[in-house]
Amino acid sequence: MNRREFSLQFSSVAAAASLAPLARAAVNEAPISDRARTLYRRALILDCNCAPPLENKLPLPQADLDMVRESGINVIKLTLGGINSNFADTVAEIADVQQLCEVHRAYFMQVRVPADFARSKEQRKLGIIFSFESAEMLGGRLDAFEVFRDLGVRVMQLSYNRKSPFAAGVMEPGGGGLTELGRDAVREMNRLGIAIDLSHANPATTTDVLNLSAQPPVMTHAGCSVVHAHPRNKTDEQLRALAARGGVVGIYDLPYLTASPHQPAVDDYMAHLEHALKIVGEDHVGIGSDVGIAPFDTSAEGMAEFAKETEERHKAGLSAPEEDRPTYVVGLNTPNRIEIIADQLLKRGYSSALTEKVVGANFVRVFTQIWG
Repeated sequence: MNRREFSLQFSSVAAAASLAPLARAAVNEAPISDRARTLYRRALILDCNCAPPLENKLPLPQADLDMVRESGINVIKLTLGGINSNFADTVAEIADVQQLCEVHRAYFMQVRVPADFARSKEQRKLGIIFSFESAEMLGGRLDAFEVFRDLGVRVMQLSYNRKSPFAAGVMEPGGGGLTELGRDAVREMNRLGIAIDLSHANPATTTDVLNLSAQPPVMTHAGCSVVHAHPRNKTDEQLRALAARGGVVGIYDLPYLTASPHQPAVDDYMAHLEHALKIVGEDHVGIGSDVGIAPFDTSAEGMAEFAKETEERHKAGLSAPEEDRPTYVVGLNTPNRIEIIADQLLKRGYSSALTEKVVGANFVRVFTQIWG
């Protein structure tokens, strides 16, 4: 499958796994309460790191379109450009997703301005926020930020796991923080209304951005290091600093929630979500699953594809520790995973108002502020 057929092959283990074929293992789901179902239909549901089913050529099969709509998700943040794509390939990939929105205009739309959040829900379309996880496509140029912003890229990171011309990622703990060019990039992103994502930033970069940025940064997909120590999980100190600046952290569905070889389950996910709520409060926590809307394919074919993608990441030197388990949470490996999370929050005594914030409203609020 080539890039023009919507392969997001190097964007992340999670994104790669989400592109598996549609023959998927059955998921044993606990019954959802009527209260959660009602809230889920009413609230705006935003997954701050996700992907639609893109493994097929356009037009997509009706089954894929039905799965997107029936998932109940209103908006996703989609990673484009992978972790090593150049300028030209990234522009072409942006064009691919824009074509998806054109061909299936009844099902998809690009989210460019705050009003698009409500419009996506009202029109029953999946709103797609364009984003970058790496910085390779920027070529170390400040003027590239404005080009991509004008193409609709509204969320960007300054580095992936390693170092970039702008900053250092989590696999470079001693790699320093923002470079001088990176400091200029933060100011330029503030000027352009681009949200700065610290999901893969190392501690020094995180501190530098939080101290410098005039707008709240975000951590769109991460976990809590107190619950499980891992480079991709954030310390309480980092989470409190993010909240103090008005930012939001999205909890992901990755194996990094637990120690290897355990495959994380719903209770493991909720341990991170509840810890984040305890540390930063209900206005600063959201969901960034880092997996596709389609469930992870646990068949032999799906697992073979996962193993291949994992090996490619290792060879490229871009992997993180504990990338040795499939990218899903047992009990959440379903398109309506956020409905299950909402149900879990309500059953654990959290209010409907708090739950609506977590499943979407908090990220809507912070993006509305940043984008202006």
